[in-house]
Amino acid sequence: MVDFNWSEATKGVEGMVNSFVSRLPYLLLGLIAFLIIYYLGKVVRRLIQKITRRHEHHKNVGVLLGRLAQGATVAMALLVAAVIAIPSFQPGQLVQLLGIGSVAIGFAFRDILQNFLAGILLLLTQPFRLGDQIKVNDFEGTVEDIQTRATSIRTYDGRRIIIPNSDLFTDAVTVNTAFDKRRVSYDVGIGYGDDPERAKQVIVEAIRGLPEVLKEPPPEALVVELAASAVMIRVRWWICPPNRRELVDTRDKVLLAIKTAFGKAGIDLPYPTQQILFHDQTEETDGNRKAQREGWAVGNGSAPRRGNLASALHRLADLQESGLKKRSEDSCGREGSRDDVERMDGKN
Repeated sequence: MVDFNWSEATKGVEGMVNSFVSRLPYLLLGLIAFLIIYYLGKVVRRLIQKITRRHEHHKNVGVLLGRLAQGATVAMALLVAAVIAIPSFQPGQLVQLLGIGSVAIGFAFRDILQNFLAGILLLLTQPFRLGDQIKVNDFEGTVEDIQTRATSIRTYDGRRIIIPNSDLFTDAVTVNTAFDKRRVSYDVGIGYGDDPERAKQVIVEAIRGLPEVLKEPPPEALVVELAASAVMIRVRWWICPPNRRELVDTRDKVLLAIKTAFGKAGIDLPYPTQQILFHDQTEETDGNRKAQREGWAVGNGSAPRRGNLASALHRLADLQESGLKKRSEDSCGREGSRDDVERMDGKN
């Protein structure tokens, strides 16, 4: 059985306590140095952002430089604190350790590093800035913050969407507020019996006087489609500023103005309708479009007389009545012949 020496154990504990007490001033000094440098980094970050905030186009660069400066300051503060608290520590050892583990760190934090590099490129190239309204895939809103890992946008219905920077850098992004003006379009359908040129004139005159619609470039109306039940006219106008709220408000006033103007001018806003055409298709008229009523234009040639549904129904009723009358006469004739045969059989 091994005898336990309490005196040696006590001496070991006392040595550890004495060593910690002797190193305590260095630890406190290292902590103080870390805090000073850390807060100095925050001051540098705010100073850089304040300087770059004066220039609208360099606001994103100021955010990037401020964060990088603060990160570098924190790293330097850790090294200074480690050297003060542990005199045997050498920064070269940490660099060597990071070099050995860089491959493993790269694989473990591949997505984080990818988003970080994409965030730096976004802040440097500035495809959009803080306050811009953008659309990415199914998300649309106002840019609130651009960080080195992700970008947050505020949707129009009051939600926050966090989008990784790698998606913003690789996918297509629509910046709705990139320019001072924005064009808005809407398709309006009129009846085929209305004059398209007159309808275009009524539309332009109705929306030209609205204060929300810019005079230059002027609003315009273009025929874009001959649809199944309407002639489609595309109305286009410009707005400023190009934000979402202005777009919705202007569209509301433009559509109301067009609806009111069409009502006064007697221009129809048709519902979806279908047209049924009746014609007699025989071998003689088969393939001759001028001899049919299929909706084709016949030009200067002759065409069958235009009919209507009422006359067609009357004709169908007359045909059915004549058919019933003929069948009745045939049945009566057959019954008379049968009676004659029976009388002849009785006599015999």
